[in-house]
Amino acid sequence: MIKAKDLQSLQSGHRARLRQKFLDGQLAEYELLELLLTYVIPRRDVRTLSRQLNKKYGNIHNLLAAPIEELMKNDGIKENAATFFKLIHKITEMKYRVVLGNTPIFYNHEKLENYCKLLLSGKTIEEFHVLYLDGQHRLIEDELHSSGTVNWAAVYIREIVKRALDLNARSVVLIHNHPTIGMSFSSQDIEITKELENALNKLDITLYDHFLVSGDILYSARNSHLLDNNLK
Repeated sequence: MIKAKDLQSLQSGHRARLRQKFLDGQLAEYELLELLLTYVIPRRDVRTLSRQLNKKYGNIHNLLAAPIEELMKNDGIKENAATFFKLIHKITEMKYRVVLGNTPIFYNHEKLENYCKLLLSGKTIEEFHVLYLDGQHRLIEDELHSSGTVNWAAVYIREIVKRALDLNARSVVLIHNHPTIGMSFSSQDIEITKELENALNKLDITLYDHFLVSGDILYSARNSHLLDNNLK
């Protein structure tokens, strides 16, 4: 029978090996999650929990994006751990916003796509976000436009146009999610995209793109040829 002291020593040795593997760039994704858990659950073996969470959420990005109330429904995840995950998520969002605010987004298209996934992957209800860009396609503001239900969220075109004018934005990016995995643009999404594009064009403002996040997939209205205008 393993004594408590010996078990603690084994756990300490395992966690030290995890930290070294991270420093060497050799951690698998479930091990990365396990290492994170060691900092908020210090006196328990978290290997099984990390595998369970990774299996449930599919990847660490979906876990970080999940609402704090949803995270706390998992056995072994209390408020302290859930808050820790949301803190990491918020800091990562802020990092991407700084990057997108300093450099034209078409220079950082991969970062823009990653930001969209970080923002909305794992969300259980639909949200619409609007990114307002300046004349050099740098981020001025990212605003949550609306949040709705599992399959619907409102889009108020006049509000978006007014806000673009208030911010002196020259381009707009629309981002929303479908909680149902693998679901591309709906007919309503396409209609809203074209209506917003037409309204912005009248004011010489470009709809740069409309991104849809569905699970780990990112759909682009521009790449799907749903937008008519040329980028300015």
